[in-house]
Amino acid sequence: MVTHQGWVHAFAFGRALRSLSLAGLAASFLPIALIATGHAESAKIKSEEVDTEHMFGFTEGSEIGEKGETELMSESTGRFGRTGGSYKQITNLFEAKYTLTDRFRISAAATLAYYDISGMTGLNDRSQALVQSISFNARYRVLDHQNAPFALTLSVEPRRSFVEDTSGAQADGIGTQFAALADRELVADRLFGAFNLSYELERTRLHGGPDISREATFGMGAGLTTLTVHGFFVGVEARYLRQYEGFPPNNFVGQAFYVGPTFYAKLGEHALISAAWNSQTWGSASGGPGAHDLVHFDRHQARMRLAVTF
Repeated sequence: MVTHQGWVHAFAFGRALRSLSLAGLAASFLPIALIATGHAESAKIKSEEVDTEHMFGFTEGSEIGEKGETELMSESTGRFGRTGGSYKQITNLFEAKYTLTDRFRISAAATLAYYDISGMTGLNDRSQALVQSISFNARYRVLDHQNAPFALTLSVEPRRSFVEDTSGAQADGIGTQFAALADRELVADRLFGAFNLSYELERTRLHGGPDISREATFGMGAGLTTLTVHGFFVGVEARYLRQYEGFPPNNFVGQAFYVGPTFYAKLGEHALISAAWNSQTWGSASGGPGAHDLVHFDRHQARMRLAVTF
């Protein structure tokens, strides 16, 4: 039986996590001038000093770091707006990465989540903080900027989930995401572009029932970012997501197209910050009306990353 003291601790944890998450998201959208007050010594940032992995928002670059490099990253993601009620989900991912060779990197991560759901059709009302998942990632750099027209990295990320991703209900989930991450320097030291392809499989069983859901999501993303006179980067990205039920994916359920601005800056020699805001500008659910799919996808998504290397 849960004691009164246990409920107090759980409530305090939830409030602390929510405050941390909201603070992280708010920081990502502070006026650029405030973040850039300690901008780089000059605007001449050389391409070899730029970590393209984090430059493009939700879209990712190919960089994996140098051999022996360690990176610690905190990533806050907010998802807002679905059909039929009020929906907010804020996650905080904490990841440790280590580059074994110039071409191969491994990492491990844990994700905490806060759900605030009310009045949603098919979802229980919820205001709760919990551990969402743990994951592992391996990346292999196939092509680099020095020896090819563009850089290319292949990524695989298995994940073990403890809740259903959308509802926050207790569940057992196993998933894997496969991705190809490409980028290129389009104008020397100034304009960079990236393109991503992804394929994610997920199997979930809610606690208290025998039913198992299987989902597959295809994704494409592209981003452009340019160096400003103040020494930070601003850009834009576009993403297309398409979701299916079943393995293999044979039952189309919905699709969404996102567009939004991005921001990236170095905070000294070994630290960086990046942020992005994406809005669903178009979408459609299978058999559903309207110009958006707010059943399977969010109306707005926001992300901020803070990373330190050593």
